[in-house]
Amino acid sequence: MIPIGWRAQARHALHFASIRAVSLRFARFCAEFFDRDLQMNAFVRFMTSLGARACPPKGTRLRSRTAGFTLIEIMVVIVILGVLAALVVPRVMSRPDEARVVAAKQDVASILQALKLYRLDNQRYPSTEQGLQALVQRPSVAPVPPNWKSYLERLPNDPWGKPYQFLNPGVKGEIDVFSFGADGQSGGTGVDADVGSWDL
Repeated sequence: MIPIGWRAQARHALHFASIRAVSLRFARFCAEFFDRDLQMNAFVRFMTSLGARACPPKGTRLRSRTAGFTLIEIMVVIVILGVLAALVVPRVMSRPDEARVVAAKQDVASILQALKLYRLDNQRYPSTEQGLQALVQRPSVAPVPPNWKSYLERLPNDPWGKPYQFLNPGVKGEIDVFSFGADGQSGGTGVDADVGSWDL
C-alpha cells in the first residue's frame, strides 16, 4: 500500500509541473509576440497548446473527475489572460488612428495630383489665398486661371473632420498640402503629427 503522504507529494509535483509547462509556453508566446508579424501566430499556438492540455489526444488516460484544476492553476491562467489583454488591447485600439494616417496620406496624394493638373492647364498653382477650393470652384481673385476646369468633384476633409491645409509657396516644398493630424494643431508626434505632401 502506497503511503498517503507520498501520493500528496506526487500530486503536488504534477500540479507544479503543469504550471511550469504553462509558464514556459507563455514565455515563448511573449518572445514571439514582439517579433515583427508573428503576434497572431504566437497567440494561436499558445491558445492551441492550452486547449491541447485540456483535451488530451485520443487514447490518453484522463485524470479522475475529482482531480480537476487546482486553484493555483486557475489563478495562473487568469494572470496570463490579464497580461495578454494588457499587451493586445492597446495595439488593437491604436489601429483606427493608424488607418486614419494612411487615409490622410492617400487624400494628400489625390489633391497633389489635382494641383498638378491645375498647373498644367493654367501654368501655375493656386495661390494660398485661393486655396484648395480653386480645384472645385473657379477662383474669382487674381491670378484668375485662364483655362480652369473642375479638378475635384468635392474637397474632402481629413479623416479627423478638419479641412486640409495649403501653402503656396510651401515651407517644406514648392507647395505644401497637409493635415494637422489628430490634435488639429501644427506639430505634434505620433497620430498628432502633421501629415503632409513631404511624407509622400
